[in-house]
Amino acid sequence: MTAPYRFQFLEGAEPKEAHVLLLPIAHDATVCGRKGTANGPEAIFEISGQLEYYEDECAWSPFQHLRLHVADELKPKKKEKEAAFHDRIAEAAKAMIDHDPTEGTLSTAVENQIVIAIGGEHSISPSVITGVMPKRGTVVVFDAHADLRTTYQGTPYSHACAVHRMRELGHRVVLIGVRSMAEFEADRMKSDQHILTVFGREANDPVTRTSLMSALHRLKGDVWISFDMDAFDPSLVPSVGTPQPGGLDWHYVSRALEAVITAPQARVRGADIVEVIPEKSGVSQLVAAKLIQRIVSLWGKTRRFDKLAEEGSQSGLDIE
Repeated sequence: MTAPYRFQFLEGAEPKEAHVLLLPIAHDATVCGRKGTANGPEAIFEISGQLEYYEDECAWSPFQHLRLHVADELKPKKKEKEAAFHDRIAEAAKAMIDHDPTEGTLSTAVENQIVIAIGGEHSISPSVITGVMPKRGTVVVFDAHADLRTTYQGTPYSHACAVHRMRELGHRVVLIGVRSMAEFEADRMKSDQHILTVFGREANDPVTRTSLMSALHRLKGDVWISFDMDAFDPSLVPSVGTPQPGGLDWHYVSRALEAVITAPQARVRGADIVEVIPEKSGVSQLVAAKLIQRIVSLWGKTRRFDKLAEEGSQSGLDIE
């Protein structure tokens, strides 16, 4: 497959005409487990063609009504400094929704668009958020790891620093599925009143689950969803950079996403799906593709885009 990629083999629209904006970012410079996340975007796009267009939980075909744009894949340039690359990620993300660059402000079209970054390692997430959601909001993070290190292996741009960087940007954080952390990270999750944590070991406790879903549905203002695929149990998603046992299952994640995206006072600006390493069975990358479809479906249905004319990227496509 060559860039620009196609999600579910659909033809893309211009950014200003699209509802769903996909930004592939091939990056795995700081992965400390297995490398290969830079190949994640291509593999996810390639396998997305195996998905049916109909999304059964929301009972509609999103791209029958929604138009899709896929940006060219971003990757580090030779000898490019880390800071420069992450600035370029933020600029590229902002450019996707800035349809009046002469004014230097984001277009009101952002209200009817969602940006989804596809990685790549988790270090890309704060940079994309910087471009799309400059005002303080809430980041809902699904992750097996706390990612609260200020630096790791000599760089603040490590995947292990992603959540710390989100907090540096001023965002509140909801951490879901954490089950691997340093002692000082555990202390910070207890002491930082702007971090709400649901650990992997307690995720399925009925009281905790009910409390979390309620908190997610009460979110207000701008919201971003950051999804490290190691949040899932390895039995479902085996191929990630740093897997951990005791993870989340599909239906738990689906209900949590539903609580966030349908929250009446929240504005979901976008999401990122990171840390997949392509594997021969294709299961890990297929779950990532399905997750993207689920987010798009919930977001579009919540905004009543199923009532739009059937003029989306799928319209007129022969699926037989």
